[in-house]
Amino acid sequence: MEPGLEERARRVLEACRRAGVRLALAEASTGGLVSACLTDIPGASAVVERGFVPYSNEAKTEQLGVPVELMVAHGAVSEQVARALAEGALARSRADVSLGETGISGPSGGSAAKPVGLVYLAVARRGGTSLCERHVFPGDRAEIRRAAARRGLELLLSLLESS
Repeated sequence: MEPGLEERARRVLEACRRAGVRLALAEASTGGLVSACLTDIPGASAVVERGFVPYSNEAKTEQLGVPVELMVAHGAVSEQVARALAEGALARSRADVSLGETGISGPSGGSAAKPVGLVYLAVARRGGTSLCERHVFPGDRAEIRRAAARRGLELLLSLLESS
């Protein structure tokens, strides 16, 4: 695992343990990379409750309850869908905190309005705070996915430390 990802994953697991919370992850563009980073670390099962990889739009709806109308109105890669993924992960798990992400990792699939590298990351706390960020990460597919995973872990840490 990349050192920067491992260090962030360890910090997220420690913060969750200190706060007594469990995580659920909905990774629509990284394909489970954040889950893999967390679960590479021994003892992660005390924190990681479950992960979803809703890669297709149908999976977003079936697994996490993202309304089709939301994706039609805003696109699958949007703040609204990232938030719905995070909220859906909480609704369909016993977790206290979640990460939802959606994006375009490339090399194709981008447009002027939604370029390759565009990623929305949302974190939510059951019954409380949620945050969403928009990023356009540079690089190839692997670099974009790693950057999204790094920032997703940082955003989780930010949510956990602000509580």
